[in-house]
Amino acid sequence: MTDSADSPSFRLAYVPGVTPAKWARTWHERLPDVPLTLIQVTPAEAPEALREGNADAAFVRLPVDRTAFSAIPLYTETTVVVVPKDHVITAADEVTLDDLADEVVIHPLDDVLGWEKLPGEPAFERPETTADAIELVAANIGVLVVPQSLARLHHRRDLTYRTLVDAPQSSVALSWPEDATTDLVEDFIGIVRGRTVNSTRGRGQQPPAEPKAERAKPRTGAAPRKAGSGGAARGRAGGAKGGSRRGTGGKPGKPRRRS
Repeated sequence: MTDSADSPSFRLAYVPGVTPAKWARTWHERLPDVPLTLIQVTPAEAPEALREGNADAAFVRLPVDRTAFSAIPLYTETTVVVVPKDHVITAADEVTLDDLADEVVIHPLDDVLGWEKLPGEPAFERPETTADAIELVAANIGVLVVPQSLARLHHRRDLTYRTLVDAPQSSVALSWPEDATTDLVEDFIGIVRGRTVNSTRGRGQQPPAEPKAERAKPRTGAAPRKAGSGGAARGRAGGAKGGSRRGTGGKPGKPRRRS
């Protein structure tokens, strides 16, 4: 495994549309001695990369095989329709599936939305990748429905997109083999979940325990004070001091006889 005592390292796979840069920066800050390698994979390649041990964890699109992998859902993306900039759909900020009824909707083989029924008219053929589908949209062959991150990833000046309010959505998760939850995987889970360095659930330095409050103890040999005894004690103490002064000449007495 990559989490070895001799030369620990961590390999993180991610599918197109996911940007792992912010988590990678936090990793380098917290574990500067453990190299982090980023590996881009297709959605179809991600499970195999985890099974074969080519990656310790991966940012994937749900669903995943829960019998083999653990997963922490992170966020759900907005779905958009990509169209040429002069398309009639651009007149609205948001559109619905009904607005695509007369459109040729391109359905690439690497689609991640899991349609039960594709809207609009089917294209003559299915392109292999989303990148290929983008080229067809630019050629005015049809429109393309994708998660917003993929529309941004394949941005072109001659294309734009609009939110599709009632379309299926894609959720992104952090996933890893269920039987390979290593210490480094736990470290990365903590980073993704926003735990601090001193989080009690992380492996990092633990915060110092708060000191327990100690009850004041009476001084050794001191008798407990009784209610109302303070004034009498002070009075006796004052009287004793007064007597001492009188015994030493504080009170006028007979004049001394001269010898």
